[in-house]
Amino acid sequence: MAGDSKNILQCPALLQYILEENSYPREHEQLKELRETTLETFKYWSVMSVPADQGLFLSMLLKLMNAKKALEIGVFTGYSLLTTALALPADGQITAVDVNRDSFEIGLPFIKKAGVDHKINFVESQGMPVLNDLLNDGKEGEFDFAFVDANKDEYIKYHELLLKLVKIGGVIAYDNTLWFGTVAQSDDVVDEKLKASRGHTRELNAFLVNDSRVDIALLSVGDGLTLCRRIK
Repeated sequence: MAGDSKNILQCPALLQYILEENSYPREHEQLKELRETTLETFKYWSVMSVPADQGLFLSMLLKLMNAKKALEIGVFTGYSLLTTALALPADGQITAVDVNRDSFEIGLPFIKKAGVDHKINFVESQGMPVLNDLLNDGKEGEFDFAFVDANKDEYIKYHELLLKLVKIGGVIAYDNTLWFGTVAQSDDVVDEKLKASRGHTRELNAFLVNDSRVDIALLSVGDGLTLCRRIK
């Protein structure tokens, strides 16, 4: 079927076309440098970064929303963080949370080179304590956008707090909601290393589709991206 969304996931040549003919030519110079440095430094683990086509999508989404204040849970080397910082206006602000400052420090020179480091407040921490602290500090409904790319077993817990922190009409974006395509596979064919997070991801997807507090769309960009627009 020509319009079947699984084609992108199952056709490397199509993904290569999207990246090389559309995404890379429009990729910001410092994003390109960060992507290449992440690949050189982490090799296989560089897949933890969002791909360039997803970055362009997030950038356009933020601009269409006129987003000004954002949250990011899970930073790694900062490709999605730099994408967000570039898309926000000059007085935009991002609270970025990750347990590993060392990975963030790899991306920081590129963030500074792009001139957007003043928009970022990096917090080295697990996600839940920071979200709870924000709520305790009276930040309910203050954020336009949240991007979550962290430990999959916490996503539903993050969701409950983010629904308080993100304003009505704001968007929460969950990354890796297709988990290398394994969410559609049977247990007996899924690699053992992927099974635990696959289970958490399927649980999240089932939870979100029944959550009347949000509009949702699961997109096959990257490793799966679910957008939740808060309506209640």
